[in-house]
This record gives sequence, C-alpha cells and structure tokens, in this order.
Amino acid sequence: MTDSPVNEAVLLIADSERDADMLYAAGMFVPDPFTFLQVDGRTTIMMSDLEIDRARAQSKVDEVVSLTDYTDRAKKSGNADPGLVDAVVELLREREVKGVSVPNSFPLGYADKLRDQGFAVASKEDPFWDRRPVKTDDEVAAISNASRHTEDALRMAFGIVAEAAVKDGMLHGQEGPLTSEYIRKRIHVYLLERDCIAQHTIIAGGLQGCDPHNGGSGLLRAGEPIIFDLFPKSTKTGYYADITRTVAKGPVSDTFRRLYDTVLEGQEIALSRVQAGVNGRDIHGEVERLFEGRGYETGAKNGRMQGFFHGTGHGFGLEIHEPPRISKVSQVLVAGHVVTVEPGLYYPDLGGGVRIEDNVVVTESGCDNLTQLEKVFEL
Repeated sequence: MTDSPVNEAVLLIADSERDADMLYAAGMFVPDPFTFLQVDGRTTIMMSDLEIDRARAQSKVDEVVSLTDYTDRAKKSGNADPGLVDAVVELLREREVKGVSVPNSFPLGYADKLRDQGFAVASKEDPFWDRRPVKTDDEVAAISNASRHTEDALRMAFGIVAEAAVKDGMLHGQEGPLTSEYIRKRIHVYLLERDCIAQHTIIAGGLQGCDPHNGGSGLLRAGEPIIFDLFPKSTKTGYYADITRTVAKGPVSDTFRRLYDTVLEGQEIALSRVQAGVNGRDIHGEVERLFEGRGYETGAKNGRMQGFFHGTGHGFGLEIHEPPRISKVSQVLVAGHVVTVEPGLYYPDLGGGVRIEDNVVVTESGCDNLTQLEKVFEL
C-alpha cells in the first residue's frame, strides 16, 4: 500500500473491527486498538503478544513488530508505566519519523501526547486512503458475495409475504399475523447462517415507509407498499451489500402502481447514465426532473417531507456509506467505484412510499449491475 507520498509517515491507532480505514490497511479483524505505521511506502503493525502470531499469518502488511518490545524500550527510557502511545513514540523515534498524517477520527488524546513528545500530527480529509473508493477485483467479488446472500434473504422474505393470507386487511402467515419484527428476525437468522450480520434492517409498510430510515414495526397490511432495505456485512470480509425492493401483497391501487412504475423508470434512467467521468449531480438531476414531470413534487407538507428528498445513490464497501455520492453534491464517478442507485418517492397523504436499490460497479463504458434480484411489486 503506497497511498501516501514518499517520506510522509501515516499513523493509525484503532481496532479494525469498527474502523474501516484500519481494516483496509491491515487486512485482518482485531477487536482491540493496535498501531499501523507506513513510512516511505513500507507498512508495519505493532501487535500485542496475544495477537502477534495471528497478525504474522493473516495481515497484509510488510512487517509485524511486538508491542511488548517497544513498551520495554519506554520503560528503559524512564517511563514506569508506559501505555500504547508511549510504545508508539518509541517506534516513531526508531524510524526517525518527525510527523505523521492521521485520520480525522484519530483520538485527540493520542494526538496531544504525540505533540507533547515533539511530533507533528496532521489530520487528512476523507477518504483517508485515496484508493479506497476505487474497488479492486477482489473487493468487487467480496461485495458480490454479500449481495448474493442478501438477494437470497429477500427472496425468502418475499416468499413469506406471497404465501400470506389476507384477513381483515392484514397479512397472516402460518404462525399468525405477519409483522415487520417477525420478517426481520427471519432475515437476520438467514443471513447469520451465511456469515453475514444485518443490523437496522428496514421492513417498513405503508405510512412507515414514508420515513426512509424507519425500520418498521407492527402488523403488515395488504395492498400497501412494504419497503425491504437490507444492508448486511460479511463477517468474513467486512464488505457490505445494500439492496432495496418494494413489494405489496395485492391487489394494489392504481395510485401505488403508478408510484412504483415511476420510481422504477427513474432508477432505469439513473442506471443508464452511470459511467466513468459523469457527475453524480447530473444523474440525480435527471431523476428529479422525471419525477417532477410526472407530477411528483418534493418539499415539506403538513410538517413532513414528501417526494424525493434523498440522494440517488452513494458509494459503499467496508462502510455502508462511502464516497462518492450521487446527489445534489458535485462528485465525478470514476471507474471502479461501487455505488448504489436507489431513487424513491414518499407521500404520507397517499399512505406509502417506494424505493428500489441496486448495486453497480462504474466502468469506462457504463456500469455493471451486481444486483440480480428481480423487481416485482405485486406478490
């Protein structure tokens, strides 16, 4: 990894279970904070006795050194009770580092201690690793793997909805009334059995679907749109998928059918425009103009937002939201970006919303759609 200029030292102190930049740098999951240092393109991690042998076998860095060794050096320098940062100081001095570039999330306390020891500490704007937004073939394969499991989980859930009976306008399954909570649990168990963890999965029916990040709760009704938005992470690779479908247990009204067809057309237009060199703002603008031309206005009404009030898409990978954005913000797409394409329309007055989301890889000539899941509204 040689993201930083020659002679510039890069420093991270974090765990790689939660910090995507550290996972990207080290290539292995570690639950406790450890140190990553890059000097003149050479990468080093400093590990505890507990993790050092595993790090030598699993990490992708050039060198693994012992935290204990550098803690002992700090003791010999007169520090009776050295901590992690004291060991980092010894490592930096050994490598003749005078200053370091750190992420915006770098702990302030660590930065203060390093500055007290005479080191210059400068934060770098995101993305910290310049190459992270552009995915390698291996990264695309990892995302595709997570996507296959996500699609299968959605098919399983749609089967539950399709087989449900309608009683007094409510959906009923074999175990009783169908709820968002029940279907969410079935999805989470399904994904867990396939080494994926899903959190905050959205199963939002009817009016609840008008709030795009409402997870959904309670009974599911017939004839209303139900938004299924799944964004699980692989426990093996750390990479996400992010797929949304909107379905209904019919019959559905012409109003909801027209809403669905318009969102689907908007997504098809956006997918046809995704290409290296295209500004995401222009794609978003085309979708907005389509919706407005069909009479679907956006803005606040009766104290709530309605219409199309989020971006058309976003990058993702080791985090669920990464650069670039396909939105009102000007950001040019680059070959290798992996982005969502997810327009939506939401109208509380109509009693529901629709969102459809695919995952694509940006190419020089267009995009490759990683999402193979069918788009069927009425089940």
